[in-house]
Amino acid sequence: MTRSTQCCGRKWCVSDPCGLVCAVITWFLIAYGQICVACVMMHSYETYTKHTIANLIVFEVFSILAFVSHLKTMLTDPGAVPKGNATDEYIERLQAIDDNRVIYKCHKCCSIKPKRAHHCSVCERCIRRMDHHCPWVNNCVGEANQKFFVLFTMYIALLSAHALYWGIWQFMLCVESEWSRCSSVGPPATTLMLIFLLFEAILFVIFTSVMFGTQIAGICQDETTIESMRKDHEDRQNNNYWKNLQLVFGGPFGLYWFNPLSEPYMTKSAYEYSV
Repeated sequence: MTRSTQCCGRKWCVSDPCGLVCAVITWFLIAYGQICVACVMMHSYETYTKHTIANLIVFEVFSILAFVSHLKTMLTDPGAVPKGNATDEYIERLQAIDDNRVIYKCHKCCSIKPKRAHHCSVCERCIRRMDHHCPWVNNCVGEANQKFFVLFTMYIALLSAHALYWGIWQFMLCVESEWSRCSSVGPPATTLMLIFLLFEAILFVIFTSVMFGTQIAGICQDETTIESMRKDHEDRQNNNYWKNLQLVFGGPFGLYWFNPLSEPYMTKSAYEYSV
């Protein structure tokens, strides 16, 4: 079930308690990195000014892009099929247009399912080209928001890798200075903060890198996670790898591919069964 929320594009927010908690945890982990930067990393500003400023800029850019990508993935309609549109009148109208068309009906949400659409039990809707439902973004990953999800995994991986480098560098600086003047908090608190930051960075750089690679591979092969698990190889576009990437990210390669505020390209099939 969904409830409306004000956001860019179509209003969409899944009211799943587990997903909302996971989304808040994601925001907290990003915020924790900001706390470490403010309390520990920036304390080396006077001694290593250029190094600190450069790392701060990189860290903040990745943090903002990751946060915006998460919000866009979470609050963008992933490609929900109109609920309850499987009426006799509408089915007759579709058959009148094309007698050879095979019409699939979802009895769970009473909708006409386009090809490659699947029903999500959490969203309680059929989602066009549904890849999977991700609790960390409290939403399905589908035709209309897969670009944002891919960007989210990429920017979290880059942010985690950078935090890993900066955290190790700061830890070595503290050891070299015998924990004096390397942080605004005491040595025990600094040690615990850096250890947790490094643990978080290692965990998420591995997890999100694997997820990013899996998503890119699936896009290139024009295969969703659900289709891969079911070994369903029907109804593919049969485009080359580059064309499949362009369809997801919004046309010819450009900087807007990496912009989470740039809307992805919507194919004609996205509106095939809209009312």
